[in-house]
Parts: sequence; C-alpha cells; structure tokens
Amino acid sequence: MKALTYNVTVPGYLGLQVLGRLNRKYYYEGPLSTVRLVDVPEPVLPGPDWVKIKVRLCGFCGSDLSLIFVKGSAMASPFGSFPCIFGHETVGEVVQAGSSVRNAAFGDRVTLNPGLTCEPRGISPRCPSCAAGRTGSCERYADGPFAPGMFAGLCKDVGGGFAQYMVAHTSQVHRVPDGVSDEAAVLTEPLAVAVQAVMDNRPAEGDKVLIIGGGVIGAMIVKAIRGLGIGCSITVAEPSPFSAAYVKGSGADCVVDGDLIEAAEKIAGARVYKPMMGERIVQGGFHRVFDTVGHSQTFQKALIVTAAGGTVSLVGIARRLAFDPTPVWLKLLTVKGCYGYSFNDTKDGRRHAFETALCLMNERRVHVQDMLTHTFPIEEYRELIRVNVSKGRHRAIKTAIRF
Repeated sequence: MKALTYNVTVPGYLGLQVLGRLNRKYYYEGPLSTVRLVDVPEPVLPGPDWVKIKVRLCGFCGSDLSLIFVKGSAMASPFGSFPCIFGHETVGEVVQAGSSVRNAAFGDRVTLNPGLTCEPRGISPRCPSCAAGRTGSCERYADGPFAPGMFAGLCKDVGGGFAQYMVAHTSQVHRVPDGVSDEAAVLTEPLAVAVQAVMDNRPAEGDKVLIIGGGVIGAMIVKAIRGLGIGCSITVAEPSPFSAAYVKGSGADCVVDGDLIEAAEKIAGARVYKPMMGERIVQGGFHRVFDTVGHSQTFQKALIVTAAGGTVSLVGIARRLAFDPTPVWLKLLTVKGCYGYSFNDTKDGRRHAFETALCLMNERRVHVQDMLTHTFPIEEYRELIRVNVSKGRHRAIKTAIRF
C-alpha cells in the first residue's frame, strides 16, 4: 500500500538548515526531504485487542507541517521514533477486529484517539496520569513493546493515517454516529483538543475570554465554548480577514486585528499603565486567555492582558519562549499547558473529550464540516503541503488526504 512517511536525521537536519534557507521546498522535495511516498506492507494486528482500519480521510495538522519543516523542540525527540507513517486525524472503517475487541466490529465507521498511552502499550500498572484519566499527559510514551511515540503518526511501530490501512488499540477507537459525516468526523481530533482546552480553563458565565489566533484550533475553541453553552464574551485576535470572518461566524463576539492592550482596555475595561520604559502593563482585562499561536510575542501579550487571578492556556506549541514574567507574579496568574485530551466530569458523567466532541457534532451544537476546504489524493501530498504553507492565498482552513 502507499504510505506517506516522515523521517529526519541529524545530518539531514543540518543539510536542510542550509538548503531550506534557499528554498523551503527542499524540506518536502529532493534527497533530504523529510517526507516521502513509499510502498509498505499492510499492517497486521499487534494483538487481540486491536483493530485494522481502512482509512477514508486523514486530516493534515499544523503539527504535521511543523514536523516537515523540523520546527519542533529537540526536547520532545525521546517521545518519537522514525521513520514513521504520520497523520493522526483519522476517520475510517473497521475491516478486522481482534477477538478481545468489544467496542467496534467489522464495518463500523470510527475515529481514533491517536495517543499511544499506557493502555495501548500494554503497561500495567498505569502511570499516575493515565490512572487519573489524564491520558494526554501519559508518562510512559517511550515504554512498553512499541518504539517511542506519543501518538500513532509519531511511532515507527504503529503507523498513522497517511496510509490506506492502519491499526489501533480498542481503547483508541470511537464509533462515529450516523449523524456525523466523514468530513466532520475527520475533525474530531482537533475539536477534542479544543474541548479539552476549554474544560481545563472553563470560562464562567459572564467571563470575558480572549483567543489569540483564529486558525483551526482558535476557531474550534470558539465552537467548543458555544457548543457547551457557556455564556461568556469571546474576543478573537486574528489578522487574516478570511480567518477573522470565519471565527466571527463561528460565534465570536468580536474579532480584533491590532494592539491587544488597546483591545483589553476597550472590550474588557482594563486600565493601562506606562512604565518608565518598555511595554505597558494592564490591570483588569480578560478572565481567560487561550494563546493558540505560542510565540514569545503572543504569550507576552496574553500575560499582560489577563486580569488578576486569571488563567492563560498555552495551546500553541513553541520551541522556545522569551518573556517578562512580571504579570504572572504581579497578578497571581495561572499558566496552563495544553496537550491532547482526557476524561472530564460532565453533566452526563465522566466522558472522554473525544466522546464530547462527537456528541456536540451529532447533536448539531457544533458544526465543523465546512472547515474541511481541501482534500487531496495521497499522490498529491506536495500540493497539500504547498496549500498549507499559503493558507490565506488558497482560502484554506483544514485540509486532508482522501482515500
């Protein structure tokens, strides 16, 4: 079968630091390319509690683009193994189920929680995070019978969704309700990320919320807040007119393209003070802030415009941040990391973020199908990458490989 594989070596990385400055295409074309289309055997079930899935759609994530351009932190490298078949936003059909599988059967449409945590790795007893239901923070990503990898798509022993077939552990499988299309179901994973971010920094009724970045995850956070019925004010900071219009239509009360300190003053009633030198400081401001960009500048502004006692969620993944921590101690702020998804206490009991995401889509409280603007056959993966490099020019929101 055809599969899109990812690989990076130290010599290759060093070579791309030179060639990549000449033309970014060398990251995905030529002898040092980090991504290649290859022929590989179809996977076999690793055990009786696994399923084999025929992939229908696999979404292309911003983290996939970062992998291709080798933008991630080396600190995460112990929790991945290469070469691997990448892609982790998947919807497909079960074509084989192991004898111990009870939650999926032949012919079922499913989406996958890609996390290769303690349960898929067969680790017992589970790590403290998994035992507490915080599976997104598993401490054993590099242990067990498989090579290191935080999720399917980052592990050389468990392939991801950029191939016609893949395998998944029964604990990763979630049936797709009949009322959810393939085009919506392929976005379950990013919606679950947004649901988890909101659950971990849940606004109260009447709170003023700021979301920095109106891309896929920023829009998903807006949709998750509205879908969960939280009556708060939502402001989104987004410079792209195309993305700004989309998040406005998704439920944002206000979209700004400009100085966030001025926005905090006008929208959240903040008071702005000018120090002897340097950036201004704000008292008052937004109660909850979600930084989906994760750059030094955006994170610094997030801290500045958050009200005393507020919480900043760092959703965007950055290699390195440089910032003045004064607002953290001056205003007793809480900074939360965001990664993956977990079980959460809801009005319907304890549910995984994937279950919540599927329920929100099935009950029409969240609409995401229109976010899938472009699909490509796997042979056109280079065009998919080019579209993601210039999303604004192509009016692209979410892209995917379609089998």
